[in-house]
Amino acid sequence: MSNIVRLQHASIPMPPGGNDRAREFYGSRLGLKEKSVPGSLDEAKIIWFDLGSDGAELHLFTEDGDGPSPGQHVCIQVDDIDAWRKLLSGKGIAIEETEAIVNRPRFFTQDPFGNRLEITQVLGDYNAPPVEIAAR
Repeated sequence: MSNIVRLQHASIPMPPGGNDRAREFYGSRLGLKEKSVPGSLDEAKIIWFDLGSDGAELHLFTEDGDGPSPGQHVCIQVDDIDAWRKLLSGKGIAIEETEAIVNRPRFFTQDPFGNRLEITQVLGDYNAPPVEIAAR
């Protein structure tokens, strides 16, 4: 069976126009290093920070509207995305395919309480040329 590698990132909402306050708090006050956002995402609405030395990240995103944010989620890194997709589907757990990020194949699912979970496999840096998943 494929293994969970680690918590890859946590994604939390910020209000529209909160970018400067987020950078001041997480960057200046907490000392986190901001990193570039993949080109496929709207960098005006998303800020990413390195969170420690193991590659974990903190993602802040802007969501318009009230109530629970559909963008709020926890991301779990696995070593075989296809095996996890098959495993969860085989157990009757719904899989939500989503927009791809270079070198980060991923999908979403939900826990029994409606919390969103992103499952991803990190093949390389998202700013690098695409890496293909090896055939099994």
